[in-house]
Formats: sequence, structure tokens, C-alpha cells
Amino acid sequence: MFLDGDEWQARFRDFQHEAWRLETLPEYRVPQEAEEFRRFLDGERFAGPFEDQWTGMIRQHRENGSTMGRVHVLRRPLSDYLRFEFQRYYAHSARAGEDIRILDVTDRTDPLSGVQDFWMFDRDAVVLMHYEPDGRQISRELHQGDPAPYREYQRIAMAESVPFLEYVNSLDVRS
Repeated sequence: MFLDGDEWQARFRDFQHEAWRLETLPEYRVPQEAEEFRRFLDGERFAGPFEDQWTGMIRQHRENGSTMGRVHVLRRPLSDYLRFEFQRYYAHSARAGEDIRILDVTDRTDPLSGVQDFWMFDRDAVVLMHYEPDGRQISRELHQGDPAPYREYQRIAMAESVPFLEYVNSLDVRS
């Protein structure tokens, strides 16, 4: 089953306990971000605080007792896109209450090598995120099989990663 439109948005609106994502790419080509990304490359910075629909949703879920989180697997040097994503999205989403973590595999073996991006809702529903090699999204597909392997990927990602703000403060990655 391919997810789009309201059916996709409902996943974020209706989860009860947890929405969690694994990100593995150095760049995501999102048409809605193109202008802001171009401005970032031209030197504009997004110090914030930045509030939008996403941060509002994070806050609302937090107030209702549910959580949102993600782990991004990456290698240094950070791509321009990752530097943009850190400043434009992660810094603000983390302040809103999203548990964002970084799994830096620059100097180590990637414990999640070969695992594709996914969202998991309430540790039960898994949505596989399909991308072109350049980071353009192809589709989102509801996984029809056992979610247990994805729970294990989440466990590994959480155990092997560090909180976003700790990662940023340990390196000079903000520029």
C-alpha cells in the first residue's frame, strides 16, 4: 500500500504513543525546501526560534503524552544539506520536544548498514521510505510484514546514537 495525501498525514495526526524515524541519507531533495536550501547556500541562517506546523505538532503530541523521535545515520564531513537540516529543522524540532539523535559512523562500522529509511508508528505500523540515489523521494509504502526487525533497528539506533544537541556541541558543525 502506497501512502500519500491525507492517508499519510493521518499517520502523524493519529498515532497514540510514538512516531519514530530512521534517516540514512546525506541529502533529501524536497521540493518544498528548495528555496530555503538555496538561501542557506547563499549564506542565510535560520536562528529562530522557528515555529511551524511540524513543531506545533511535536508540542501537541508531547502535551498529550506521546513522543516523536528520529535517528540520522551520517558520516563527516557533513553535506551542505545536513548542515541546512541541522540548522533549519533539527535545532527547532529538538527545542519543541522531538528526540533527535545522531549516529555518526565516520570512524566506525555502521550497525545499520543496508537498512533503508522508515517511519514507525506506535512500534507497530512501519512505512518504508523509498528514495532515488540523489535523495528524491519515490514513494512511501506501508510495510505488510512483521514489524519486529524495525523495532530492533530502532533499538540499535537509539543505543548507538547521541542526542542531537550533544552531537552539535561536541563538533563545530553549526557553520
